[in-house]
Amino acid sequence: MAETSIEWTDATWNPVAGCTILTAGCTNCYAMRMAARLEAMGQEKYQGLTRKTGGRSKWTGKITLDPKSLSVPETWSKPRKVFVNSMSDLFHSDVPADFIREVWGVMQRTPRHTYQILTKRPDRMMEVLSRGDFPVLPNVWLGTSVEDDRVLSRIDDLRNVPAAIRFISFEPLIGSVAGANLDRVHWAIVGGESGPNSRYMDPLWVDEIETICRRAGTAFFFKQWGGRNKKAAGRELNGRTYDEMPTASVHTFG
Repeated sequence: MAETSIEWTDATWNPVAGCTILTAGCTNCYAMRMAARLEAMGQEKYQGLTRKTGGRSKWTGKITLDPKSLSVPETWSKPRKVFVNSMSDLFHSDVPADFIREVWGVMQRTPRHTYQILTKRPDRMMEVLSRGDFPVLPNVWLGTSVEDDRVLSRIDDLRNVPAAIRFISFEPLIGSVAGANLDRVHWAIVGGESGPNSRYMDPLWVDEIETICRRAGTAFFFKQWGGRNKKAAGRELNGRTYDEMPTASVHTFG
């Protein structure tokens, strides 16, 4: 529900808050730190979502649904790219399908916006969206996060999701994904982890993904090198920036 500095979108919309640590890519999730700050500021929506352990804030597994926020995109007259649930995962097992259906209704009523939904649970995304009452919307892009080769199976799950645009966020990239198959994946975002406990990203891993993208015809977006000071590290790769986006010409429902 706010403007954002995330390079590949314009705004965030959070009808759900809270999550559960799932795999290695979740270890230093920025949303855990942000949720803890928002709770400390007294925001009711974020109460009880994190706990301090080992000196760091971590998800408790509690999920908060926020029906009041559902109408927010309808108040935006200017078209925007909207990252859905930057503070959660719409396809977490504790988010009811009926609530996901309400989110779908808002996106269907606001075709002026482009919605980007990112999940670490593409298996549930596939299960929910294949029920027959979730239309494939041209303005809704569906993606999954892949941090290393241990979770490459998420791409196969995503490939089976009915979608106009499918995308992968290789962020935080903490290992090689040279075996990734990007067939019927329209967009790849690559980024290193940022923050005080950030893990190393080898430039070779990034080059591997760019090569795979070129072979598959997948748009390539290099978000950042990351590190403790991501601004200083910048976002140039081999002397240039990569801000490629998927286009209408690659929309497919298969």
